[in-house]
Amino acid sequence: MELINDVLNLIRLKVEVYHNARVCGQWKINEHSLGATCFHMPTQGDCLLQVEGEGEWHLREGDVVIFPKELPHTMMPTNDMQGPQQHLPIATSQLIIGTSMLCGSIEFQHSGGEQLMQILPKVLVVEGEHANQWLHPLANLIVAESIAGASVDSPVLNRICELLVVYALRCFAENHPHQPNLFALYSHPKLYRSVKAIHQKPEFTWMLSNLGKESGMSRSRFSELFTQVAGMTATEYLTWWRMQIAWSKLSQGESVDSVADGVGYRSEAAFARVFKKTFGKTVGTVRALAKN
Repeated sequence: MELINDVLNLIRLKVEVYHNARVCGQWKINEHSLGATCFHMPTQGDCLLQVEGEGEWHLREGDVVIFPKELPHTMMPTNDMQGPQQHLPIATSQLIIGTSMLCGSIEFQHSGGEQLMQILPKVLVVEGEHANQWLHPLANLIVAESIAGASVDSPVLNRICELLVVYALRCFAENHPHQPNLFALYSHPKLYRSVKAIHQKPEFTWMLSNLGKESGMSRSRFSELFTQVAGMTATEYLTWWRMQIAWSKLSQGESVDSVADGVGYRSEAAFARVFKKTFGKTVGTVRALAKN
């Protein structure tokens, strides 16, 4: 998972919890912000998730659902409950029948995050029983913080949830290796060395021949396999990766000539053209982010 770690480190996601309470009675929780990237997790107890036009899921304690773009949906108890809906502090309601629900928004500090979200299914459910090695410990930490009285805007809770989302994305990459996309590319045993070489030396003059050599394949076989696995050509991926690095460096205030040289462009004008074509923004616009 070293390659997916490279990408996740680059896009720098940010999580903000907006709901962490024990919901009791005849409760229902609907969508928070249509089109936004978000996640939900029943940290204590189960719930039913219904997504219009997509299906229904029984979310068990510790399961995580990620919406790359939030759709109309409803979460509710799995059994009939009595009384009016209540959202109570988890720390003081442990003896009250209900479900502790954690919900948060996901933002990316880099445009590459949006492209990763486009790869994911409309509703990504990670079941605790299939990811117990990492999900169970993180869920325990979240519950412990909640019982200790952590506020909704707790920085500790937000950081734990960032780990939760990162691991969920890695879990998807590990368990869906046969769909042509970036996740499949990062987990492919034959292409790993070539992609790693691109990541380590984006400034190098990479050609199909030397990239194929990195993976022990002929130029033609490498080119064919790469496109089949990634859903894009090796040249397109090389450009994509270079531009992701460029965005990150420019937004941190590095000079255009330094960034261009660092990602393999000897001409600032050529670099600026490719950057604008990739993101629809000029290098100056992105560089100005460092001043805000």
